Amino acid sequence: MNRLKNKIALITGGAKGLGASIAQHFFNEGAEVIICDINIDKAQKTANKLNGNAYYMDVSNSSSVQNVFRKIETKFKHLDILVNNAGINGFEKRQDLLDERIKINNQQSKEFSETGKIESHFDVTVNMSDEEWITMISIHLNGTFFCTREALKIMNNINKGSIINMGSVLGTTGGPSSPHYSAAKAAILGFTRATARELASRNIRVNAIAPGYIDTDMTSSLGDVKKIVKSGTPMKKFGEVEDISWAAVYLASEEAKFVTGQTLSPNGGFVMSQ
Repeated sequence: MNRLKNKIALITGGAKGLGASIAQHFFNEGAEVIICDINIDKAQKTANKLNGNAYYMDVSNSSSVQNVFRKIETKFKHLDILVNNAGINGFEKRQDLLDERIKINNQQSKEFSETGKIESHFDVTVNMSDEEWITMISIHLNGTFFCTREALKIMNNINKGSIINMGSVLGTTGGPSSPHYSAAKAAILGFTRATARELASRNIRVNAIAPGYIDTDMTSSLGDVKKIVKSGTPMKKFGEVEDISWAAVYLASEEAKFVTGQTLSPNGGFVMSQ
């Protein structure tokens, strides 16, 4: 119950879903939590339940990030844990893409079983707008960089800390309808390894969590795509937010004091590694 006692932990995208669950688990383990989110009303409600603090933060905006971290340094003097969790899946306003994904998947399966050839194709990349691409990269990759940079200005003063970046199995496998999301998550995994090497001498550990498909607000829009995903997952189900939250607790705790540059991937067997 006290694995994170007296630790100061900041979670981006912590107002709801996975971020809120991580914050709850950190609080249960004794941490003082700071919730940062673009939805300040929900962030404040979550923070109030945890006797924590909430700040408005747009992780894609460098000035917004810098402003919050300056306030945090002034108030708390130090920061022990950063969880770069804020993100989007790109489907929030594009139900048409999900519908098309289901349609193409079904068509390809039917064509291959009947003729041994595939005549239907995904055309996501060729039809993707600049805005869709830039927004995805800005929130996931730029946000992770901006927050890490500012957190290090605090952590470097004590030469200790734990940074946890949120990756995804799609950063390894790719997704036929998510080139922007897959690219952002793959880049985050690379950034994790690079910063882990850089910061090891300071005793600042950097790791990533690469979830498989988890039942969250973000995946609630996937609809019938869930059936396709479950069929390709050995455990035949989506994970729960607690599966990821406990992974975050472990990586943030002293139990993981010799763990850095690693990717922990609770995914039900969707991706298997050494």
